[in-house]
Amino acid sequence: MVKVLHAADLHLDSPFTSLPPQLAKLRREELRELPDRLAELVRARGVQIVLLAGDLFDGERVYPETIERLTAALARMGCPVFISPGNHDFFHPGGVYAKTVWPDNVYIFTTADIRAVELSRLETVVCGAAFTGPSRTDHVLSGLHLPKDGRLLLMVLHGDTTAVNSAYGPVTAEEAAASGLDCLCLGHVHKKLVLDAGTTDCRYPGAPEGRGFDEPGPGGIWLGQLEKGRQEWEFVQVSRREHHTLELNVTNRDPVTVLRRSIPERAKSDLYRIVFTGETARGIDRKGLERTFQEKFCYLEMVDKTTLAGDIWARAGEETLRGLFLKELRTKYDRAVTEEERQQVALAVRYGLAAIEGRDI
Repeated sequence: MVKVLHAADLHLDSPFTSLPPQLAKLRREELRELPDRLAELVRARGVQIVLLAGDLFDGERVYPETIERLTAALARMGCPVFISPGNHDFFHPGGVYAKTVWPDNVYIFTTADIRAVELSRLETVVCGAAFTGPSRTDHVLSGLHLPKDGRLLLMVLHGDTTAVNSAYGPVTAEEAAASGLDCLCLGHVHKKLVLDAGTTDCRYPGAPEGRGFDEPGPGGIWLGQLEKGRQEWEFVQVSRREHHTLELNVTNRDPVTVLRRSIPERAKSDLYRIVFTGETARGIDRKGLERTFQEKFCYLEMVDKTTLAGDIWARAGEETLRGLFLKELRTKYDRAVTEEERQQVALAVRYGLAAIEGRDI
């Protein structure tokens, strides 16, 4: 059995521009620690091949300390490490892959065409290719039919299986199945995913550290034990923090009380987006809630998706400024065609009532 570690999409030196500066700095440092954690796993689990399927870096700007940490960690792994550059960190003569002095155990695929490296001691062949620009529309696996000679056939590749006309290295299940590969280790899709591709095991580990609320849950890598005709894979979490979206219904309930009773156990370590739903007359005082609860969370942001309470329109018949205002807005609300238009009218009602009543919002 050959022991393999498959990781992708580290996106080292991501700027984290949506976070406060101090937290963004902390998250960048936590990303730099990722290769160290992977090196520990490699040594602890006796990994014999490491496959890194692209986007190790978030872009062209890479800090020297990041390179130093990464190359030192890869050297400590002690086993062959194969890197397939992706669309964020594509290979080109003036780029980070070309300019860096890599440890002797690291092999970087540098061409758009598929290349193969034989590991005779392990009776394994590792294939790979590189992005050589920020996009590629060709089907790199098209026409690939590797001969069955008893050796384990692996490929590490940055590619997109979600769209046949993708600008990011399209790969189809049919192409993977026809390739003759035993395993296709992919990067680019930022979630754990295993595809049905015939006898070719085809999988993504996802991003090991989520960088936004569109990358929720634990991030990790794949550890595999492989031999011809048999594979066993284990997903191992390596993320320091997770992104969570928590929906809270505040219909006929005080938002402060609801949120206080819903604070998660990992509030101080993970990042949370609170989405308020239900019916309210005045909407959510997001600024006030953030002031009250910010220190209880590592990071907290709030989204108001509540709708207007039905009884708010009851005063639309009053011969008062409030009544006239509500009457006009109710007409616009009823004529709204889309939910977005209704939300805009609802927001106008809340701001208008706050102004009439002298309240902050």
